[in-house]
Amino acid sequence: MASDFNPDLIQTSGELFEAVQRSRVFPDSKQFVDMVPTEDPEIILSRWREQKGSPDFDLERFIADHFELPVVPGETVDIEQKDHCRDHIRDLWPMLFRSADSDNNPQSSLIPLPHPYVVPGGRFREIYYWDSYFTARGLIADGHSNMAMNMAKNFQYMIQTCGHIPNGNRVYYLSRSQPPFFIPMISMLEEEFGSTIISDFYEEAVREHMFWTERSGNTGRRAVTFTDHAGNHHSLNRYWDDKPSPREESWIEDLSEYQKSGTDDEETFYRHIRAACESGWDFSSRWLADQSNLATIETTSILPVDLNTLLWYAETKLAEWSNSSDNSSRAGKFRDMAHRRKESINQLMWDAENGFYFDYHIHHKQSTGCYSLAAVYPLYFKLADQEQAEAVADYLEQKFLKDGGLLTTTVHTGQQWDAPNGWAPLQWMAVKGLENYGLSTLADDIRTRWLKLNEHVYAETGKMVEKYNVSDILKKGGGGEYPLQDGFGWTNGVFSALSDQ
Repeated sequence: MASDFNPDLIQTSGELFEAVQRSRVFPDSKQFVDMVPTEDPEIILSRWREQKGSPDFDLERFIADHFELPVVPGETVDIEQKDHCRDHIRDLWPMLFRSADSDNNPQSSLIPLPHPYVVPGGRFREIYYWDSYFTARGLIADGHSNMAMNMAKNFQYMIQTCGHIPNGNRVYYLSRSQPPFFIPMISMLEEEFGSTIISDFYEEAVREHMFWTERSGNTGRRAVTFTDHAGNHHSLNRYWDDKPSPREESWIEDLSEYQKSGTDDEETFYRHIRAACESGWDFSSRWLADQSNLATIETTSILPVDLNTLLWYAETKLAEWSNSSDNSSRAGKFRDMAHRRKESINQLMWDAENGFYFDYHIHHKQSTGCYSLAAVYPLYFKLADQEQAEAVADYLEQKFLKDGGLLTTTVHTGQQWDAPNGWAPLQWMAVKGLENYGLSTLADDIRTRWLKLNEHVYAETGKMVEKYNVSDILKKGGGGEYPLQDGFGWTNGVFSALSDQ
């Protein structure tokens, strides 16, 4: 963790923080951790301790008097409705753009970034790691290639200063990352700006890969070496978080879930919750022993097919880029890692009988059997062979395809990363993944259904939203810990990019 950034602020930890969260001063727990004290935190704490016992003490009023939300231009989306989504998105981009952070307030939870960036919108007032890759797809499609480059430069900066790319640029996100799309992002920018950019990002790309694959310290827990049921040795990766405690931005929600869980192992429970957030799929039946019960979450026991495919792709690209920089020994090392990882993915995560990719449970030594769109990653990154891709396509068409696009999983749990919801990044990866194998009829069908759903919801509401109900296009997407958000970075990005195909 970077020593330059202090995660223990008055609004993110300590007795006042806990009092605010327990009292539910704000309906959204994220509100307080994003606020900034207006004077010395020690003075604020002293006043609170003096006043809190008073019969007429009003905690909400106290917070309003001593903290403020950062004022962000364009945070409220208010644009006259257009006839088409694409026109709306073109007008919306500037409202989601943020200037480089010039005010390095040590009492703010925001990690200041040196280049302009794009936020998703709504309650998400900062960048998010994997969101940014899909947002950048649309930025490029809509003529904002330089902004996409700035986002990559900000990620480069965070690798240099934090040692990795955090979940987002907030101090309370420092203990975890998100699906590692930095190397795919550089590869995308290479197509736009040319191969000369690779040398600018190469060392940070190597360091990003090391963060996920190193085996020392707390971050080393993301790498798992084990023996399968047949006695074969494997080295694969899982999602993790360095802090075994409630998330600062969802503190009371996590505390409540733990109290309902019935488990005595508090640290392990919180670790599973946080690791699911690193996956980006927070929350989903993928991570649950009992699909209907969040209390049975077991994220760190699961080796995800999406994460390991991403790291396989990273290793293949690093081998290629190392060769180009005349570093043949490094290239050989990455090629070997990619080869071993692909073998493990095919042995443990490919189910030939069912024709589908599944996550792998470390302790049960078998696949989880949870059907999810994580299975499109091997198609998107071209790890699958033709026969595997066609088998996955068949299952997508039979079980996942609905009126508005593809389901996220095939089960209804009330979690936002399950049926009936569909999410823009997974639609993009499915469409492009199928196209990689010449399966264009299904790809075109998914694209058409998803774009029509986006257009329909926009015509009804004037909004581009975070997730959609693909089963019943007359209903909103639901589930999750917060209301449906509009904005919305990756939805806009994927809509623009798919519209140009």
